[in-house]
Amino acid sequence: MKTKATLLLSLLLLVLAGQTTTAQQQRYTVSGYVKDKQNGESLVGISIGKSGTTLGTVSNQYGFYSLTLPAGEHEIQFSFMGYGTYKTTVNLKKNATIDVSMEATSSQLNVVTVNGQKQERTVNTLNTSINKLDIAQMKKMPTFMGEVDVLRAIQTLPGVNTVGEGASGFNVRGGNSDENLILLDEAPVYNSTHMLGFFSVFNPDAVKSLNLIKGGFPAEYGGRTSSVLDIRMKDGNNQNFNINGGIGNIFSRLSVEGPLVKDKASFIVAARRSYIDLLMKPFVKGDMKDTKLNFYDLTAKANYKFNKNNSLFVSGYFGRDVFGFGKDVNMNWGNSTATIRWNHVFTNRLFLNLTTYYSKYDYSLRFSNESKKKTNEDSQAYDWTSNIINYGFKPSFTYYINSSNSLHFGVQGIYYTFKPGTGTSTYGDIKHVKELYDQHALESAVYIDHEYKPSKKFGIQYGGRLSAYQFVGKGTAYFYADTTPGIRKRLVSMKDYGANDLIKGYYYFEPRISARYAISDEHAVKLAYSRTTQFMHQLSNTASPTPLDIWTPSTNNIKPMVSDQYTAGYFYNAPNDAYELSAEVFYKTTDNQVDYIDNANLQLNPLIEADLLPSQGRAYGLEIYAKKDIGKTTGWVSYTLSRTERKTPGISMDEWFLNRYDRTHNLNLVLTHTFTKRTSLSANWVFASGTPGTFADNRLEFQDWDIPYNSTEKRNNYRLPAYHRLDLSMTLKGKQTKRWKGEWVFSLYNVYGRRNAYTIYFKQNDDDPTKREATRLSIIGSIIPGITYNFKF
Repeated sequence: MKTKATLLLSLLLLVLAGQTTTAQQQRYTVSGYVKDKQNGESLVGISIGKSGTTLGTVSNQYGFYSLTLPAGEHEIQFSFMGYGTYKTTVNLKKNATIDVSMEATSSQLNVVTVNGQKQERTVNTLNTSINKLDIAQMKKMPTFMGEVDVLRAIQTLPGVNTVGEGASGFNVRGGNSDENLILLDEAPVYNSTHMLGFFSVFNPDAVKSLNLIKGGFPAEYGGRTSSVLDIRMKDGNNQNFNINGGIGNIFSRLSVEGPLVKDKASFIVAARRSYIDLLMKPFVKGDMKDTKLNFYDLTAKANYKFNKNNSLFVSGYFGRDVFGFGKDVNMNWGNSTATIRWNHVFTNRLFLNLTTYYSKYDYSLRFSNESKKKTNEDSQAYDWTSNIINYGFKPSFTYYINSSNSLHFGVQGIYYTFKPGTGTSTYGDIKHVKELYDQHALESAVYIDHEYKPSKKFGIQYGGRLSAYQFVGKGTAYFYADTTPGIRKRLVSMKDYGANDLIKGYYYFEPRISARYAISDEHAVKLAYSRTTQFMHQLSNTASPTPLDIWTPSTNNIKPMVSDQYTAGYFYNAPNDAYELSAEVFYKTTDNQVDYIDNANLQLNPLIEADLLPSQGRAYGLEIYAKKDIGKTTGWVSYTLSRTERKTPGISMDEWFLNRYDRTHNLNLVLTHTFTKRTSLSANWVFASGTPGTFADNRLEFQDWDIPYNSTEKRNNYRLPAYHRLDLSMTLKGKQTKRWKGEWVFSLYNVYGRRNAYTIYFKQNDDDPTKREATRLSIIGSIIPGITYNFKF
């Protein structure tokens, strides 16, 4: 590992040394921030360059830019789709700071986002396998129950799918949902959905930008092996007060934003609350009258600009789901995050973003006999609680060497506390508590990326990440004997460790490289390779993860996952940027994925590691994406052809078998047509191959009974029927004034009432108990209408 790191550093120094042997002409740097003039939000991906040349740069994810040019007079051009072009002349005799506020052009307002998050031309970027969506695009899509949803939007992108309606999370290039790093203002979120997967936890009124990275990962990101979903919250309007909201048939939402000190400080607060349980309360009687089904969340952010070099941002999220049947069964779960971020400009070329965060995910489950209890009976109850807490620290630097070179580097540290579960059973006055030991871990990393663009045609970004992971006490470590693969391991010994004692350490070098070659201004090819590691795992042996699944760290028995991914792609942007095309192929291998012995016991099991098996995974495929941004008809088409497989010793005859999330074909068509300034119609059609499942392929007759069994012992030997669905949505805007803007959104989900199979199970025939029949379980099997009124003033 040290040899690889030394070679990488030597290569980096040689390149940088070569860049310093240029002509001795004096050079100076112009830098600053680019913001939206109307609301003060930073603009990401703005193109900044000297007019008539290829010298240029783009603003980073915080709106900061830095451009080094020879001494003398230059015309600097700032351009961004929807904002036209802004030009200014600067005479560089020393370093200069120029902050720019760009105003959206009215002629293009119908094709850009309100916050300028229109992605940079993909043909010009070094990154591969990155998709960006903005709120304006998502608002045009057909919605479920009339509500805009972040996760439903990304599921229309190539390489992204889900097991079906009601599934928690999403799957990227065949990975499990826990293999996605989901960040909200740089704090990790462990459960990204409300209402068992039907809505995301991200309030669209507070979301500023969304980046989904599926491959070619920059060295800044680590800790997951499938994808990074990086969501940034709005900073808040620092020019005027605004109130946004919506009233729907599922939930309502309200957000308030405005300046604390004009041009220097602002805030935003956004809240949502569902009320299905309130609407159905008059119709629920008897034991079910106390049924609960709701969620709520609160998102808030504030910022203050001390001076041109220092800005502070504070943001947080709190959300919870409540789900219960009468008084007897009650569940609740939720996320909490808090982020403090400081931006500091050391010099015109050196930029710092320092982030500290807190994140917690917890859940509880309660069973009782409250509704059936008689006055002379003892009460009975069972309570189960679990959570995961982490604290993070991330200073990251960007050093702009010149217009062709930039460095990104930093360090990261995360401290984890896992509380696997506490179960308390109560009978009358007697209590019995079963508690699993807390687990602790420390994850740290140092990384560096060098972005080098020697010419207009060629560019390369390469670097690496050194990751360290320590599984530490206080706690008990278990040691098992090797047994026949596929069978529960035998416990040999246990050992207690004191607080912060090292139980097991893992260390990895993760190389990353991406390269681009421009065939012309409109055509480019890209290649990428990345290695990623993951030190935590979500344990679930159900068809899809649930909010009550257990998170566990890597231990002395559970090794970290290690993934290698290779990507190659072709990219095209039309000359007028009216549309873009891309085609990518990928191949990914993953070691040490978690699998399970048959009939594994995952609930409050102190010896849970004995039921886990290491597994190999591989995924490969083709992704095609076509997008049209300009004109009355806009939208995109995405198609994925892929295969995802697993190989686990002792399972499925030690042969490769299909992953539960494998879909051979996945097609999404998203279209929006604008009839007038006030009326538009959207459609979304999705088709996907059915997911694999394990079903009996033979039967045994015993005393007039048919007993089905799997004679091949192969997992996922059949597929569910293909999934397809059509959604429609119409937006009718009311009269728009300076003080009030309103619109009605009418939606139809599952227009032709398709009963897509979530799973298939077998039961006895009602007329002939000796026979068994397959039964399709559909979460949604009918048309679901929705209506929402959105307003802003």
